[in-house]
Amino acid sequence: MLRILPALLLAACTLAAAIPRPEYPQPQFQRENWMNLNGSWEFEFDDSNVGITENWASGARKFGRSINVPFCFESKLSGIAETGFHPWAWYRRTVTTPADWKGKRTLLNFGAVDYHATVWINGQRAGEHEGGSVPFVLDITAAMKPGANTITVRAFDPPRDRSIPRGKQYWEEKSAGIFYTRTSGIWQTVWLEATGDSYISYVRTTTAITGAVRFEAEIARPKPGLEFTARVRMGATEVAVGTVKVNGRKAWLEVRIPQPRLWNVGAGNLYDVTFELGDDKVQSYFGIREVRIHAGRIHINGRPIYVKMVLDQGYWPESTITPPSDEAMQFDIKAMQQMGFNGARKHQKVEDPRWLYWCDKLGFLVSGEIANAYDFEETYVARFTREWMEVIARDYNHPSIIMWVPINESWGTGELPNEKQEAHLRANYWLTKSLDSTRPVIENDGWEHVDTTDLFALHDYARNGELLYEKYKNLGKESTIPGNGRAALVPGYKYNGTPFLLSEFGGIAYVVPGSPAPPGSWGYSGVEATAEAALARLTSLYQGLARLPQFVGICYTQLTDVEQEMNGLLTYDRKMKFDPAKIKALNALLN
Repeated sequence: MLRILPALLLAACTLAAAIPRPEYPQPQFQRENWMNLNGSWEFEFDDSNVGITENWASGARKFGRSINVPFCFESKLSGIAETGFHPWAWYRRTVTTPADWKGKRTLLNFGAVDYHATVWINGQRAGEHEGGSVPFVLDITAAMKPGANTITVRAFDPPRDRSIPRGKQYWEEKSAGIFYTRTSGIWQTVWLEATGDSYISYVRTTTAITGAVRFEAEIARPKPGLEFTARVRMGATEVAVGTVKVNGRKAWLEVRIPQPRLWNVGAGNLYDVTFELGDDKVQSYFGIREVRIHAGRIHINGRPIYVKMVLDQGYWPESTITPPSDEAMQFDIKAMQQMGFNGARKHQKVEDPRWLYWCDKLGFLVSGEIANAYDFEETYVARFTREWMEVIARDYNHPSIIMWVPINESWGTGELPNEKQEAHLRANYWLTKSLDSTRPVIENDGWEHVDTTDLFALHDYARNGELLYEKYKNLGKESTIPGNGRAALVPGYKYNGTPFLLSEFGGIAYVVPGSPAPPGSWGYSGVEATAEAALARLTSLYQGLARLPQFVGICYTQLTDVEQEMNGLLTYDRKMKFDPAKIKALNALLN
């Protein structure tokens, strides 16, 4: 089935050409009255940074280009495809809201703008936001007028600033090594929605496998006498309902679902819920499941599970980090499942909410992460902390996310041992736990752990299974934990007894004849000449892992080739390199 999906993806993209990414962008917080603002916007680079002083927001200056939102200007689908340095970029479009929105409040939503966004409505400054991976919303009601309204956005993304959480976006002009094309400006859906005068701004949903579900709502513009209601359904059947009086800007409500159907791997059992506040309604969903570490294993709903993840960078050749379509996201998840993986480590990226929706719906596990910075300084700490808190708030309700990983391989803390940077790792752990005590946290994935981690994650790109086995056969039995380029522990810290997770391994490169292989193409431990040689190495690694019960899970590097990095199980344009049944059989060795 997956072999015919690329053609279906092309057809779907063609049908949706008028409005790219036409689907509702946030399935966990959906209103009926909304307007998708994707598509053609006026656009202009501002390389001399004169747009503010010349008041481009007034609309007096005509912009000379157009861009296809939500795709960044570096991407092909944007219609611009310029990958050089352009720190400042401006967007503009006009919009007329429907007549039946009269008397309602108008909210302007941005899925993500990298890195700092300033927004004007009809020349009036409406607000700003910093953080390239997370959404923000502006109540623009006061600035709106009858008829056409002009939205102007200025995006500032300094390409060489390595203290910004940037992930794999390179600070040099051309991609190299493990770093890829940058993403600047708007890169997720922009939309308007209409609400009542008082409205729900956020709901946090916490479940228990007993069937207890707690909703914590935040209310904008509250007034006396308001009531908050949650109506829970499984299919067409209402299974629980609760109502509570609003207390200022907050409302807390708990319902109990009889005989709950639990969310699990391959069983994406989801409950729909409607939140009501006066004339404001929001559609959402949730899954009931429990994740904990017990008896040296990861448990879901009280049963041990071997986590079999694949590292997913979330890049596409035509759109960089913006998924080109809803179908493209589904294709990637189903391809991973077809190969026998039960989860993905979304690497150095906060993925589109609809990708998480499909993971929720398909019963697919996720390691929740964030794009890291590269340099440590006080400005970085503030930036990272704010954005990480917003990531957790955005994604807390997704049942597919079973762990949080704020830092990978000491990114942003590259001078360990270092008192401040060690404190940063420990602070990230406790900050995350203070915001979400329901999931395990890995404070520094791969190496240089301190004493605060719930899973002891290691990275190792051993060339074959025998080398891997010999290195780790005494893991947990000896006081020393093998390192890989860097020490497993920061000097002065001791192993805290948590389960071992091999969260990166493999990286076997193979270039399919006829597939694109740009200059500088590479892979871990070299590039194999044939598919047979690559598969033999992969088989060897899995056979070695099957002899290492100390590991409670793995993550193979990686799902697809990305630009010059050729170690994917799929090519960059999503063609299978190997028979997926053979990869599935290898994953079946691990339990």
